Amino acid sequence: MIKAVVGANWGDEGKGKITDMLAQKADIIVRFQGGANAGHTIVNDYGKFALHTMPSGVFYNHTTSVIGNGVALNIPVFFKEYNEIVERGVPAPKILISDRAQMVMPYHILFDQYEEERLGGKSFGSTKSGIAPFYSDKYAKIGFQVSELFDEEHLREKLTRVCETKNILLEHLYHKPLLEVDALFAELMEYKKMVEPYVCDVSLYLWNALKDGKEILLEGQLGSLKDPDHGIYPMVTSSSTLAAYGAIGAGLPPYEIKQIITVCKAYSSAVGAGAFVSEIFGEEADELRRRGGDGGEYGATTGRPRRMGWFDCVASKYGCRMQGTTDVAFTVLDVLGYLDEIPVCTGYEIDGEVTTDFPTTVKLEKAKPVLETLPGWNCDIRGIRKYEDLPKNCRNYIEFVEKQIGFPITMISNGPGRNDIIFRNK
Repeated sequence: MIKAVVGANWGDEGKGKITDMLAQKADIIVRFQGGANAGHTIVNDYGKFALHTMPSGVFYNHTTSVIGNGVALNIPVFFKEYNEIVERGVPAPKILISDRAQMVMPYHILFDQYEEERLGGKSFGSTKSGIAPFYSDKYAKIGFQVSELFDEEHLREKLTRVCETKNILLEHLYHKPLLEVDALFAELMEYKKMVEPYVCDVSLYLWNALKDGKEILLEGQLGSLKDPDHGIYPMVTSSSTLAAYGAIGAGLPPYEIKQIITVCKAYSSAVGAGAFVSEIFGEEADELRRRGGDGGEYGATTGRPRRMGWFDCVASKYGCRMQGTTDVAFTVLDVLGYLDEIPVCTGYEIDGEVTTDFPTTVKLEKAKPVLETLPGWNCDIRGIRKYEDLPKNCRNYIEFVEKQIGFPITMISNGPGRNDIIFRNK
């Protein structure tokens, strides 16, 4: 059976914690898209970790962690992360890397930085991890698959060809130093040494695991609103963030994905530029940011302060629909315990009309939030394990959101730890 854990919104919803928790009963955890441009923060018995490429199931001995073909694999970053968790006492995780995964090349990171610099005030707020240049090259068919490291003659010939076009841009558009084929080739030979023990035909491995009745967990990065097709284009990421892409990014049959757990925060937050209708500012935002997450709302990759907002029913309903949600995991609910009243965005006013359907970016830029205020519960709910033990106003908040978005909230996270979770039968 395959389960997917994905995000409903702008990313940073708490997917890492939910994956880490569900991995307890899984055999295999697969990262199927994205790269080291976003982080998953996890708090467990080993401590607090910010993972970037490692699947969030690496903390269990019984699991195998898989890097699927859809991932933008930055090999040095991946192994730095691997070594860091082992140095902190985590048993060496079992890792498999798809021979069809493509590599983030050293020049992808440079081009990402140069382009943001060139755009200045019109930049995309990139994490400068090389993700957009990586996926551009993948679809321009000049990317490098991991398998290509093992044919040195072909590799050098292709590198020479690719560097010719890159150097024209470096010289005439960016006015930066040119790429050297020999230096790049030497670097890729180091990459080869690192990955060689882990490379395999991942889709075949997963197919056989399915036939053997193994439980597979697909772990998505970011959320629906950062999807290049269905998100707030162009302020999106460069790979599909939807559960449907899990089948492609891991090499699995789509009909085998039986459960799609979509993670939603009890309020909103976003890193990076783009439309964010329920956004709040000033002291109100600072207070929520300070109290939010575990140690505050700051990007796990960039350290940037996250933009804050109230829960957005319009965006979340859309985000859950696009994921094909079977279950909603509602996270960081405990953070809202300080509020007497909690505003919720239930609609968007665009050109004088109110809608509850998520529009395209051009209309989204004009949208104003329609807010409804609910009474708060004014107490700490950490440590509660049963739904009926939550304060009445807290249950009312959950049930109000559930009705607005139209998808069942079956898990409620009320703290950063692995066991801070309430299961709710629907």
